Amino acid sequence: MERSAYSRLCEWKNKNDRKPLILNGARQVGKTWLLKEFGRREYEDLAYINCDDTPEMKSAFSDYDTARLIRVFSALSGVSIKPQNTLLVLDEIQEIPDGLTSLKYFCENAPEYHIAVAGSLLGIGIHEGTGFPVGKVDEINLYPMTFAEFINALGKRELAKQMTEHRWSELSTLSHTFIELLRQYYYVGGMPAVVDSFSRKQDIQEVRVLQKQILTDYRRDFSKHIPKDILPKVNLVWDSIPSQLAKENKKFIYSAVKKGARAKDFENAIQWLADAGLVIKVSRIRKIEKPLKFYEDFDAFKLFLLDMGLMGAMTEVSPKDVLVNNKAFSEYKGAFTEQYVLQELSTLENNIYYYSKDSSTLEVDFVIQKNEVYPIEVKAEENVRSKSLRVIYESNNSLRPCRFSMNDYREQEWMVNVPLYLAREWIKTAE
Repeated sequence: MERSAYSRLCEWKNKNDRKPLILNGARQVGKTWLLKEFGRREYEDLAYINCDDTPEMKSAFSDYDTARLIRVFSALSGVSIKPQNTLLVLDEIQEIPDGLTSLKYFCENAPEYHIAVAGSLLGIGIHEGTGFPVGKVDEINLYPMTFAEFINALGKRELAKQMTEHRWSELSTLSHTFIELLRQYYYVGGMPAVVDSFSRKQDIQEVRVLQKQILTDYRRDFSKHIPKDILPKVNLVWDSIPSQLAKENKKFIYSAVKKGARAKDFENAIQWLADAGLVIKVSRIRKIEKPLKFYEDFDAFKLFLLDMGLMGAMTEVSPKDVLVNNKAFSEYKGAFTEQYVLQELSTLENNIYYYSKDSSTLEVDFVIQKNEVYPIEVKAEENVRSKSLRVIYESNNSLRPCRFSMNDYREQEWMVNVPLYLAREWIKTAE
């Protein structure tokens, strides 16, 4: 499988001011595979250590003598670690907080070594006050596979290539093919192990088995890592997200998690899930104007899952409804389509918001700020109207409204309609 993050790893390797690398990402998004593949293809040797199942690592950091640590890592990995020629990978680094701290000393005292670390719950460790080496590391975030990566994994490389050539209108002739692939992506999602199985076997039943296994693994993580006082709350929030997204108004409602609940009851549970990379929090803004951050409302937000395939497994959506009957596009209040767009946009690492006006039905699904501000409307159907977008634009003509829908690419006087399958690529190239 090809991952777009691979090219970023190559850029990191060739940087003159390269620092130790942290590869961030939720469990099972492919961090270990990607680092091993990178090490095998780009270096003479790969020295790999899993901190979670190597007991000696817990006592390795008696001090931060980098020469001694390299000797320890060489002994544990069975590989002679050489500057420039060996990639040292420390996996599940969150299990050894001192290991994370040591990256500072490798940056300062031994920058000639190529060191990459990863951890499924690294975000949790960072927020629990470990000695994070601020300013002494490079970071890359890894996400579930995008729609383009999914197409590539299925062997449709020419289709994926044409998406990147940005001849938007020409792709309309291929819309039926793209929509069929998008339907499959809605069901399979972007977890690499699931995509790999589907690409090889085309077995939709096995897809669901693998998705449920991932969900089971997440539950085990909850039990293992979450403090007992918030564990029940995390489970309640996690289980409530699909139903929250299936509402007409997708704003997160605490009382939908538990009757009478308030923000203070579940804030720490939501933060744990966000730090673990399992949910994506999209805050409301009160005004669509640069800089958007000025108008963020921390009390109103939507919560999305990290992967739409897992959302389908959680809700036990029938394969027939997604792959045959088209219900994923037309029903569930657009929950799958909004989840898809959010998932695609989040990989671009722009801040993502949504807009709604108090005491009004006026709402915009997502808002992104690049050089310009893009209010985004998401529609799961072909029969679309953009009343909210029109009102927003008429109040501020400097905005660049766009609508992601099942319609073909079309530039209007005040708005651009972008096919859903081009959502990420189009926003990536927007100013």
